Amino acid sequence: MRVNGKSMQTIWFDNELNAVQILDQTMLPFKIQLKQLNTLEDSIYAIKNMLVRGAPLIGVTAAYGMYLAVKKNPSLEHLNKSGQQLIESRPTAVNLKWAVNKIINKAKDVEEVNRVDTILNLANEIRIKDIEDCSNIGDNGLKIIKELYKKKKDKINILTHCNAGWLAAVDWGTALAPVYKAHKDGIPVHVWVDETRPRNQGFNLTAWELINEKIPCSLIVDNTGGHLMQKKLVDLCITGTDRTTVNGDVCNKIGTYLKALAAKDNNIPFYVAAPISSIDFSIKNGLEEIPIEIRNEDEISYSFGINDKGKIEKFRTTPKNSKCVNYAFDVTPAKYITKIITEKKVVEPNEKSILTLLNNEN
Repeated sequence: MRVNGKSMQTIWFDNELNAVQILDQTMLPFKIQLKQLNTLEDSIYAIKNMLVRGAPLIGVTAAYGMYLAVKKNPSLEHLNKSGQQLIESRPTAVNLKWAVNKIINKAKDVEEVNRVDTILNLANEIRIKDIEDCSNIGDNGLKIIKELYKKKKDKINILTHCNAGWLAAVDWGTALAPVYKAHKDGIPVHVWVDETRPRNQGFNLTAWELINEKIPCSLIVDNTGGHLMQKKLVDLCITGTDRTTVNGDVCNKIGTYLKALAAKDNNIPFYVAAPISSIDFSIKNGLEEIPIEIRNEDEISYSFGINDKGKIEKFRTTPKNSKCVNYAFDVTPAKYITKIITEKKVVEPNEKSILTLLNNEN
């Protein structure tokens, strides 16, 4: 997508530097800063500390992390150990495990002497496919927005939560991909952007994306969504997902469940945009089986911003010695989901419909 009118993506392999380049998202929206990943440890740090974030992007970063690991030591033993370290860096997003397993399975079929080049090629392929998948999610979601626009014949108001735009993937994104496609198609859209505490991914990332693409948006605090729905100011909700179960339960950024409840109470469709790599076909009960990451309480106690002198500062927002509990995700049961938008097609949030996605799936 675009930054200051120029095309940019979140991650790529730089052949000249012989290293992985990422956009450091901890500095956004105040500073555009690239960071170089040279080792497995660099990749783990970037994932764990959210220099990269969003389930699809975490998966791509893990693939490159495996390349950096095999570059140091091409043995399967080292690769398996490295993969486990990556998986443990952020346990909720299933794309991470998906990418690691894909790399390991490929490595098993390749002689040790050829593993470095093979794994780099596969990581590049995973990156390219992520762009294609997100674009296809956008096309499938566009059909939904088009139908709404035909009926309403007026601006479509979309509420999203957290950041599931191109910053959460390599390009296009998941939940915002249909918005970008609709905007390019000439459909008037407006996005309600939740702040998404405690890291403010809505304010810092989603709003920044939309403003760069010149898409109308309004920033709101996290608890405003229900009020907007009651006042008929939301036509549909679209969120991303970090892990979706085979029966349609959706694990996403904390606060998603409350938005889905409000949408259900006000008869507003609630869609989830999900690449198939975000679906965990091995589990059925999201509440019981998806591990919920608990992050450092400092993310609640402190925030960061830019002062009047243009300096980025970290500052405390809670009383000293206050105890905070920082759940990063919650689970929205399938009964509150209208449909799931994937790169193949739009499916119902139930096992029978979701399993059809496995047809011809590699």
